[in-house]
Amino acid sequence: MSTLIELCEFNASYADAIDSDQLERWPAFFTNDCHYRITNVENESEGLMAGLVYADSRAMLVDRIAALREANIYERQRYRHIIGLPMIGTAQDDSVEAKTPFMVTRSVSAGPSELFATGVYQDRFVRIENRWALARRVVVCDSSTIDTLLALPL
Repeated sequence: MSTLIELCEFNASYADAIDSDQLERWPAFFTNDCHYRITNVENESEGLMAGLVYADSRAMLVDRIAALREANIYERQRYRHIIGLPMIGTAQDDSVEAKTPFMVTRSVSAGPSELFATGVYQDRFVRIENRWALARRVVVCDSSTIDTLLALPL
C-alpha cells in the first residue's frame, strides 16, 4: 500500500475518533513523546511556540481527555472533520513529513452546524510496529480568532 493511502486512512481514523466522540482512542494516534499543538498561522510564521493547546507527551493527551470527560464543564458539541489529501514532503522508510488541509464544523445541541476551524496539519509521522504514529502534529489554524469553546481536539 502506498504511503499516501496509508496517511489518508490514518487521518480518516483520527477524525473518526474525534467526530464519533470516541476521544479515548485519540491519544493512541501519537507516539509516547509526541508534540501536539494548536496555533494560528501568524504565530507559526513568527516561530512562536505558544499555542491554544500544547502537549509534549501522549500522557498529556490522555490527561486532556480525562479532564474533558470528568472535570471541564462545557456545552456538549460535535465536530465533523473534512480532511484533504496529505502533501508528502520528506519521506524515509520509517518517517514522513506531510501537510494536510482540514476543515472542521461544530454542532451544538441548541444551534446549527457552523464552520469552526480551517487550516493545515503539519505532521511528522514515524512507523512503529508496522503502523504510522504522530511524533508531531501542529494544527495551524487559518484564523487568529478561535472560539473560546475549543474543547475537543482538532
